[in-house]
Amino acid sequence: MVLPKSNLLLLFFALLQSASCIVSTAAILDDFIKCVSVYSNLSIPISKAFFTPSNSSFTSVLQSSAQNLRYLMPSVPKPDFIFTPFDDSHVQAAVICSKQLDIHLRVRSGGHDYEGLSYVSAMEKPFVIVDLKKLRSIHVDINDNSAWAQAGATVGEVYYRIAQKSRVHGFPAGLCNSLGIGGHITGGAYGSMMRKYGLGADNVVDARIVDVTGRILDRAAMGEDLFWAIRGGGGASFGIILWWKIRLVPVPATVTVFTVTKTLEQGATKILHRWQEIVDKLDEDLFIRVIIQQASGDGGKKTISTAYNSLFLGDTDRLLKIMEQSFPELGLKRKDCTETSWIESVLYIAGYPSGTAPEVLLQGKSTFKNYFKAKSDFVKDPIPETALEGLWKRLLEEDNPLTIWTPYGGMMSKISENEIPFPHRNGTIFMIQYLSLWSDENEDAEKHIDWIRKLYNYMGPYVSMFPREAYVNYRDLDLGMNKKSSTSFILASVWGNKYFKDNFNKLVKIKTKVDPDNFFRHEQSIPPLSPNNHCMDELEKDIW
Repeated sequence: MVLPKSNLLLLFFALLQSASCIVSTAAILDDFIKCVSVYSNLSIPISKAFFTPSNSSFTSVLQSSAQNLRYLMPSVPKPDFIFTPFDDSHVQAAVICSKQLDIHLRVRSGGHDYEGLSYVSAMEKPFVIVDLKKLRSIHVDINDNSAWAQAGATVGEVYYRIAQKSRVHGFPAGLCNSLGIGGHITGGAYGSMMRKYGLGADNVVDARIVDVTGRILDRAAMGEDLFWAIRGGGGASFGIILWWKIRLVPVPATVTVFTVTKTLEQGATKILHRWQEIVDKLDEDLFIRVIIQQASGDGGKKTISTAYNSLFLGDTDRLLKIMEQSFPELGLKRKDCTETSWIESVLYIAGYPSGTAPEVLLQGKSTFKNYFKAKSDFVKDPIPETALEGLWKRLLEEDNPLTIWTPYGGMMSKISENEIPFPHRNGTIFMIQYLSLWSDENEDAEKHIDWIRKLYNYMGPYVSMFPREAYVNYRDLDLGMNKKSSTSFILASVWGNKYFKDNFNKLVKIKTKVDPDNFFRHEQSIPPLSPNNHCMDELEKDIW
């Protein structure tokens, strides 16, 4: 077949542009490698540390920890290269060299960010990824009740290393074990012991971070303001986390887990309404979340399933007494309960089959890779039964919906809203996470995204207001985005107040102090105040 001249011309220009990109990437990479070798302490095996689109391993490295497949589609911008540091000094050098060469930098510790912000940049090109996957050391000190965890380690690896040293120590962080601990704690880090011990970020006692000048700072060197900001203020706004020092918490040698499922035909609506009334007032040792999705009912008819998934820090006898007194409507029986160790409860809550060895936590791989869109809400008053019935109707309209209701109360109500940037504390009954999931890249993504946006609008009257709060680790770009050349405090306040409430102003103040030129940035990073913006004078007075 002979192509028309016009098509040949288009093909020629496409090939020319492609060749230009390859040359440009090669030049950027060459300059970057030379610069890193000057500023880092160790020699870098180039073939094992840098990956470009022309490298056979590039795609597998890019996809390795990415959770949301929407952001791996061919049309989505790809980095010019990926750098996987072997040493803290390499991360320092990456910051220094990105600044010197004016290359936009994205940082990835676990790749679970819901909008792909750690491995995609819609703001600017060229950009590179600094992937911390090889920085995953963990040092547990049982005598000190603490551990140092490197940013690239997963939550599951941290749990495993703690359990290796002790059956009666744990850490109150996430339920998904492939989360990178570095980014996880920057957003708060909630899990099945949050009602007893608070968030992961509430239990951080020190950190090491690379700042915008390339220095490594611990808590004493960075100061209390920056240390405050990085524990819940969202990732990649203030620097690159290298290490967290976490406080270990006591756990019983025997804990109890259960999952009890109720469908609509089994009275799910009334039971869930009762759960809302009591869940934040339960014994602090008891965590009961609800996983809500479609199921097959009688005759194959679609129905709604509500699964009450629980961890209790104690034995079955005490649990049954608490449930009989506080939540008899669920009908929990002894046969529903399993006594186990804390580390095995981690596997249970994460959904691993019974009998799975804890060593699976060392794999560090995400068991959840899908195309999805997510949103979040915080609930202050029980949602009426009539509104729940409207929710069921909408969930039955979608192909594969999922919503998870996570209980608050206990320690979460006792910690001040401004103790760390995470503000969703006293008065919150539970948090809702909504997801629409699909597995085929050829499906109509907009159909699913449109559905979840309509669901979010429907839920508006029944959740927190002024602001309508959201969880920063469930990034939602529908709430607003920064732009490269016009990062606006006013516009950022829209999503900033949802994630951080009044703490947003303090985060902006700290950002302006430690990174005034906004080197660490992404679509929802904390913006600095511009010193040349005279219209901001009154706002600056309020913030400062």
